[in-house]
Amino acid sequence: MEELLTQMMGKRVAISCGTSNIIRGEVVAVQSGILQLKDKDEKIAFVALEKIAVVWEVSENEGRAGFIS
Repeated sequence: MEELLTQMMGKRVAISCGTSNIIRGEVVAVQSGILQLKDKDEKIAFVALEKIAVVWEVSENEGRAGFIS
């Protein structure tokens, strides 16, 4: 997973850790088992690589899923 995400450096991705939550952002670093993603507000999220179940590249204009009641 670390090698794959390193190749995606600078790209926008969506990450699923096996739950219904999706984390989106630009890959800014991958090291020591931690992925760093930067969101549109320039905040950094840190994700443990061992927890990632699915990763996919997203386009800039792809919308986020909303809440369903």
